[in-house]
Amino acid sequence: MTELRKLGNSDLSITPLGVGAWAMGGSGWQFSWGDQDDAESAAAIRAAIDAGINWIDTAAVYGLGHSEEVVGEAVKGLSKKPFIFTKCERRWSEDRKIFPSLKADSIRKECEDSLRRLKVEQIDLYQIHWPEPEADIEEGWTAMAKLKEEGKVRWIGVSNFNVQQLERAMKIAPVTSLQPPYSLLVRKVELEILPFCREHGIGTIVYSPMRAGLLAGKMTKERAQSLPPDDWRSRDKDFQEPLLSRNLQLVEILRAIGNRHGRSPGEVALAWTLHNPAVTAAIVGLRRPDQLKGTIGALEFRLADEEVAEIESFFKRSEQNQEAAAARS
Repeated sequence: MTELRKLGNSDLSITPLGVGAWAMGGSGWQFSWGDQDDAESAAAIRAAIDAGINWIDTAAVYGLGHSEEVVGEAVKGLSKKPFIFTKCERRWSEDRKIFPSLKADSIRKECEDSLRRLKVEQIDLYQIHWPEPEADIEEGWTAMAKLKEEGKVRWIGVSNFNVQQLERAMKIAPVTSLQPPYSLLVRKVELEILPFCREHGIGTIVYSPMRAGLLAGKMTKERAQSLPPDDWRSRDKDFQEPLLSRNLQLVEILRAIGNRHGRSPGEVALAWTLHNPAVTAAIVGLRRPDQLKGTIGALEFRLADEEVAEIESFFKRSEQNQEAAAARS
């Protein structure tokens, strides 16, 4: 039986892993992962549900509406319906330029459009994607609370908010969940944000726990250096030197730990995020059914404290090496 975790103040019991549908948006927009086959995306969603995952996270902006359409088609007719989480606030113009809006009428329109694309009557978790424009957080969150009151959405959460922004929203209506980036390579939220969420009963769904596939165990220097220009990762510092070499060394540590348990580096990276008691669940981005193979084990696989310490010691050594190199130069 797959473990279920209560999401914040909601009545949603979710699996520790969920399907991320960002890449399913396909190409032709600013933060694309390149071309994607819709039939493979739908097959990936169904395979994940068959494997025990019970929620999908998408956003209106992924593929400028396309990801939501793919998700809507993929779950149509399924007897075992997953929870569907989506996001608002990132709009786009006719010339496909993305812009932020937290105006009440804008959020309402986005919600109606998402319901239509997803082919559902109610969104299980509706999230503000980014706290921008920051001056409109109160207006946006008030609109979200009204959508919940009206039953168009079951629960409301946020993504990429800091503690001060969370506090502003909480004065208006409870925040069910926060979605921050969190992985072995992106750890800023450990200082303030995760402890705050734990203290206030806010569920935490972390995104990019395998750092956009970098920690999955299949990335090589050659592959990173030949990412197509329409793949946003080709412009990311973690996929470029000097950080790329260090990151691939970390993957070998994860591989060694995983080998002891018959698990992949990606499953170890996922288990590392789930080891933090403030983390409710982690999003696994999928594009094809075969990608489940190196990730689905993290539904149940957990790291021992000694293994977490082993990973931490890699970072300490890496830091010491950097300091020594800087001293020599």
